[in-house]
Amino acid sequence: MAAPSFHADEIAAQALGDGVIGDTPAIRSFMPEQHRDFFAGLPYLFAGLVDAAGAPIATILTGRPGFVAAEDPVTLRVSALPAGDDPAAAVLRPAAEIGLLGLDFSTRRRNRANGRVAAIDPAGFTVSVEQSFGNCPKYIQRRAVEPAPRVAGPTETLTRLDEAARALIAGADTFFVASRARSGVGPAAGADISHRGGRPGFVRVAGDVLTIPDFSGNRYFNTLGNFLGEKRASLLFLDFDSGDVLTLQGEVAIDWDGSEADGFEGARRSWRFRALHGWRRPGAVPLRWLFLDASPFLARTGAWAAPD
Repeated sequence: MAAPSFHADEIAAQALGDGVIGDTPAIRSFMPEQHRDFFAGLPYLFAGLVDAAGAPIATILTGRPGFVAAEDPVTLRVSALPAGDDPAAAVLRPAAEIGLLGLDFSTRRRNRANGRVAAIDPAGFTVSVEQSFGNCPKYIQRRAVEPAPRVAGPTETLTRLDEAARALIAGADTFFVASRARSGVGPAAGADISHRGGRPGFVRVAGDVLTIPDFSGNRYFNTLGNFLGEKRASLLFLDFDSGDVLTLQGEVAIDWDGSEADGFEGARRSWRFRALHGWRRPGAVPLRWLFLDASPFLARTGAWAAPD
């Protein structure tokens, strides 16, 4: 019998949102050849892990194309480790839940591979893949990537969002969100990481609270389904010009009736993220991205209406 495509909370989120879609052959228990080839061509990879307290933590790994390689349809080898100043470094361990996202900004193609860490060694780690699926190209801004020296500054620990963090978030057109399913929710559970995109300013910032519109996507509701059972999440913002990384951990509340998103064209609902702590790592990523063009789907979205 084939494994189910969705766990119980994802199905519940679909019911609250756009309707339950049932199992889909697009979500596989193995990586098809085109997904294996796709991962092998990437110089960066986004990952969602889980810390000792059970909270998600998001990170980005980099290397020469080929540093991610499929040893077989259910095994990914990642020849890189989180840097020592990365908060994810301490939580990468054998048997840990992990969500992986490969995203080629230049083509707007993205694929997910979720599973567990099978082994770790000084040069990298191996993942046993339990779920593999592609995502639609919506809301991805097209960018070209090129290598750059890693000139990392000291990591800064944040107990609240400062002016620089708010400025990065307020100007962002892209971020990444790591989530995880609650314990006991059944098959198809685990850690996950996903992309979110919009016009610059699509994330509203008020103090330590971020409000994010939820645009129409593939209707899987992986992230919001995880939020139903586990409100903790991690967000990762990249400064594409400098290689700076801002990683946040906090708690989420979903506005299913869309009252908060009334002032945002194209959003049917929204969710709030309250940042509890974070890390800023200047120059952490040895890559730079050149903006090429915005997603054509942004024409269907607007901006936050001014408060009354």
